[in-house]
Amino acid sequence: MSASARQNAVGAAITTPVAAPSRRRWLRVSAVALAAATLCVSAAGYAADTVKIGLVTALSGQSARAGEALTRGMTIAIDEINASGGVLGGRKLELVRRDDEGNPAKGVLAARELIYKDKVAVLFGGLDTPVSMAIVPIANQEKVPFMGPWAAGTPITHNGANPNYVFRVSAVDEIVDGAMVSYAQQTFGAKKLGLILVNNPWGESNEKGIVAALTAKGTKPAAVEKFEANDVDVTPQLGRLKAAGADTLLMVGNVGPSAQVVKSLDRMGWKVPIVSHWGPAGGRFTELAGPNAKTVHFVQTYSFFGATSPVSTRVVAALKAKYPDIKGPDDITPAVGVANAYDAMRLTALAIDRAGSTSGDAIRTGFYKIDRYEGLIKTYVKPFSEQQHDALSAQDYVWAQFIDNRIVPVAAAGAKVAAK
Repeated sequence: MSASARQNAVGAAITTPVAAPSRRRWLRVSAVALAAATLCVSAAGYAADTVKIGLVTALSGQSARAGEALTRGMTIAIDEINASGGVLGGRKLELVRRDDEGNPAKGVLAARELIYKDKVAVLFGGLDTPVSMAIVPIANQEKVPFMGPWAAGTPITHNGANPNYVFRVSAVDEIVDGAMVSYAQQTFGAKKLGLILVNNPWGESNEKGIVAALTAKGTKPAAVEKFEANDVDVTPQLGRLKAAGADTLLMVGNVGPSAQVVKSLDRMGWKVPIVSHWGPAGGRFTELAGPNAKTVHFVQTYSFFGATSPVSTRVVAALKAKYPDIKGPDDITPAVGVANAYDAMRLTALAIDRAGSTSGDAIRTGFYKIDRYEGLIKTYVKPFSEQQHDALSAQDYVWAQFIDNRIVPVAAAGAKVAAK
C-alpha cells in the first residue's frame, strides 16, 4: 500500500463513526465500575481504620504524674504492637485520653464521650477508686471492656455484674490490706495498729479489708480515723489515734491528703511508723509532705530496680528513647503506673486478637482465651477467667519508699541511706 493510501485509510478509521453503546448499557457498566471502586475504597478504609483505646485518668492536679505514667506505659506498649503489625491482621491501635481531674462526675462524662463519640473498643480507667466505681456500671451496661491499671478498690472488679466487663492489672485492696497488716507487724513489730483513711469509697474498701485481716489474726484496730480529701490538718484525728495507743499507722489516701498526714505528725512531734497503700506514689508527695516523706513505706506492684529481664530491658530502652527526661530506672516514676499500664495494654491487645473483632462481648471472652504472656511484671499464665478478673496477686507486690524524690524498694533504699 502506498503512503497516500495508508494515510487515507487511517483518516477513514479516525473519521468513521463507531456505534455508541446504548444508554442502558452505559449505565449498567458505570454502576458496576462504581460498585467495584466503592468496594475497593471500603476495604482499604477498613484496613486503615485504627482500633481506639480510651484512657480516663487524672492528667492535671496533684496526681498528674501518675496519669502521665499510665499514658507512657500504654504508649510504649502500643508502639510495640503497632510496629509488629497491630491487631486483627493489620489494624493499628490509637490511644485517646480524657482528663477526669480525680472527679467521679467528670470521669463519667469522659467515659461516655469515649464510648459514644470516639467509639473506643476498650476503655482504661485511671487512678481513683471513686472515679472507676462510677464508670463500672456504664461499662457493663454498654458492654465495653473496662481495664483498670491503677485503682485498687475491691468492688471495681468484684462488682456483681454478670457478665462482667471489668478487668484489672493492678493491686486489689483486700489483698493489699492483708499485706499491709503483715508488713507492719513483721517490719515494725506493730502490736496496736491505728487506721487513718480517706473518707470515700476507697477508704471504705480498705477499712473493711484491714479489719478482716486483723480479725483473721485475732485482733482489731486500736482506732479508726477518717479525713477528707481536701483536709489541710489532721492533727485531731492523729491525736485520737495516739491516745488510743497506736504504735504504727496504716494509711490510705492519695497524694495530697497523705502528705497532710505526714505534715500533721511533724506538727505534733509524733514519730510513728507509717505503712501505706500506694496513694503517695501518684504525684508530688515529697514536695507536699516535706522531709519526712521518706518515712512512709508503701506498696507497689513493680520496681525497675533489681534483676532485669528481656522485657524490662526493652521497655526501659524504649522509655529513654521516647521521653528525654528518662535517663534510667530512677526517672521512671511512679513505676507502678508504667508497668501496670504496659502489661494491661499488651494483654488487652492479645484479647482483641483472640476475639477476632472489636465487639465488646467478643473482647471480654478474648481475655479468657489468653494462655500465656511474658510481661514486665511477671509471666502471666491464664490471667483471667469468668471467676477471676484480677491478673495480679499478693506475690506480685513489693514495698518501697521515697529516697531523694525517687521511689525505690525498701531494701535498696536502706542500702542508699547507709552509703550516705
